Amino acid sequence: MITGAQVRAGKALLDWSGTDLAERAGVAISTIRRVEGYDGLLPSASVKVLQALKGALEEGGLEFIGTPEDGAGVRFKKR
Repeated sequence: MITGAQVRAGKALLDWSGTDLAERAGVAISTIRRVEGYDGLLPSASVKVLQALKGALEEGGLEFIGTPEDGAGVRFKKR
């Protein structure tokens, strides 16, 4: 799964607004704000929502590295 910090970093790398991510992931902007506001894994976030966010950011050209417990990060995919 992905963390709020990874979502914030992913948006920054892609220069996306919260609205951009919401549209691409098919989730409400309020949901994105809740996920972003939590540095770890938001306990109340559903797996479906986290997968949608992760998938949208991956479609944008990012990959997720590490684990939430150990060095979670995000970077551009290698070409």
